[in-house]
Amino acid sequence: MGTISEKILSAASGKEASAGDFVVAKVDYAMSHDGTSVLAVKAFKEMKSDKVWDPSRIIIPFDHLAPANNENTAVLQREIRQWAAEQGIKNLYDVGEGICHQLLPENGFAMPGKVIVGADSHSCTYGAFGAFATGVGATDMAEIYTSGKLWFRVPETIKLIIDGKLPAGITPKDVILRIAKEVRSDGATYKAMEFYGPVIDHMSIAGRMTLCNMAIEMGGKAGIVPPDEKTFAFLKGRAVEDYRPVYATDDAVYCDTLHLDVSKLHPQVSCPPDVDNVKDVGEVEGTHVDQVLIGSCTNGRFEDLAAAASILKGRKVKCRTLIIPASRTVMLDAVQTGVAADLLAAGATICNPGCGPCLGGHMGVLAEGEACLATTNRNFRGRMGKGADVYLGSPLTAAATAINGKITDPRRYI
Repeated sequence: MGTISEKILSAASGKEASAGDFVVAKVDYAMSHDGTSVLAVKAFKEMKSDKVWDPSRIIIPFDHLAPANNENTAVLQREIRQWAAEQGIKNLYDVGEGICHQLLPENGFAMPGKVIVGADSHSCTYGAFGAFATGVGATDMAEIYTSGKLWFRVPETIKLIIDGKLPAGITPKDVILRIAKEVRSDGATYKAMEFYGPVIDHMSIAGRMTLCNMAIEMGGKAGIVPPDEKTFAFLKGRAVEDYRPVYATDDAVYCDTLHLDVSKLHPQVSCPPDVDNVKDVGEVEGTHVDQVLIGSCTNGRFEDLAAAASILKGRKVKCRTLIIPASRTVMLDAVQTGVAADLLAAGATICNPGCGPCLGGHMGVLAEGEACLATTNRNFRGRMGKGADVYLGSPLTAAATAINGKITDPRRYI
């Protein structure tokens, strides 16, 4: 029992557990959004469940198709609102509040040492706060809503040590895309990923969230950054309950260790149709795009919007450019600091907080044959529109690309 995942799941299950063991663990917080709550509630009722185990530990954000994109969606969202009210679930974040993976940390639900489970694959984002956080299907979520527990196989853990110092124009998104290139899209299947090294130590909370968010893109069960003073400062006055930080022991056993020096890293671009098809920006520079999307649970935080604005300020975009803040708080910060004005003046369109076109939902879905450079996390064909291509990059790369209507090295503007 030495990795962070082993220690957290041991405490949550009440038994000493090592990688490969099966445990039934108590869940501290559970989340399903408007897209998955429908299925989770359906399964909950089919299980003949009557009351949720603890309404204060359930969070339901409306973000995937918010505002509703058609009448059917509106009806389903109304049913979820009614069910949440019947169950006494107060933590329902309605249209416009933001993306689930931004709202849970903002509202103090993501804390060190906790087991946090979401009916969404990118729930691993909360590992940025030292939690064991993972995604599950709707039926599993119905079981959690009923009992507050779920079975897990304790994952093996990959230790990632990120050395060096990030050069100008290089962001956490570039780091995780390079990691994806090294690990491959299936290289961390059902494994946890623990992030260490001076680059992680200096990285902001938002940057750490970007790293952990994309652990699932390599098959990861969880992505975890050990909590530190930055974590505690973020949670001061925000955490909804007491927490106990958990750290790996010196003799923890890892299934693999990856050392990566990013001192000479170039801006990275993930090319369709696979997330691990990652190239230096210079290899794809000049590729035409019809749209740029800056936002999502990966890169829709204030520092991401501010980074994009630092390039777009005083310039004009040459292609459709969508800005989708990760939450209402992020949007307010962008408005109050002038970042939003800079983006609008550049010709970008600011949409309401939410997921938008990332999953092919609405507010920017692509036409067949179109291409988009996005700060999102997935680029398989059909993700953002049938027959469309999605390239993944940092907010800086996205902003530079928007200026030219073709993939561009952001260092030209720094």
